[in-house]
Amino acid sequence: MSDGPGGSYTRDDLTTPTRSKERAAWDEETVHAILDAGSLCHLGFVRDGAPVVLPTLYARVGNRLYLHGSTGSRPLRGARGEQGLPVCVTVTHLDGLVLAKSAFHHSVNYRSVVAHGTAHQVTDPAELRLALDAIVDQVLPGRSADCRPANAKELAATAVVRLELERVSAKTRTGGVNDEEEDLGLPYWAGVVPVAPAHGTPLPSPHTDAEVPAYLRERPC
Repeated sequence: MSDGPGGSYTRDDLTTPTRSKERAAWDEETVHAILDAGSLCHLGFVRDGAPVVLPTLYARVGNRLYLHGSTGSRPLRGARGEQGLPVCVTVTHLDGLVLAKSAFHHSVNYRSVVAHGTAHQVTDPAELRLALDAIVDQVLPGRSADCRPANAKELAATAVVRLELERVSAKTRTGGVNDEEEDLGLPYWAGVVPVAPAHGTPLPSPHTDAEVPAYLRERPC
């Protein structure tokens, strides 16, 4: 687990990559920055002896991840009770296409986090509301205060699981092309194509006459 604010997560066989170890990091600052930059993760678990990976929304609150789902979801049902559900959660940001002069050296620039642990379903009503607000704000900061909160029926149909950030690592690639010296004179274009998410112009519902809120106007497109 992390050794406190500004600390690092414990390195072990599960959190240490076997390839390109120099790209790995275990410090809280790097891990949290990558998690906070996204809202979509992939939740992996084993069901009936077979691996399953599902996309879902998440939010980080301190050293916890909250993952959103439905009460009818089988993996979230598996997270009920003290035993919980062993999971692996991954978050990845694609930052660039690295185009080399050889096919072998093509790559991508990226930031990623992998978290292992046991997920538990959130049952405390206050924690559930906190988690749901955090998930909404992770997708769009400021939105949870600008919409109707979930009512009792909606809360009953919504499930959230909690994963303590303990066995966690980050891995990144930055920079340019790593071509072989003998390939440098080949007549092929090489370089990096930057990749970044973009938000388009908000399209209002026909049932709203409210102005576009500041947190949308000020968000880069």
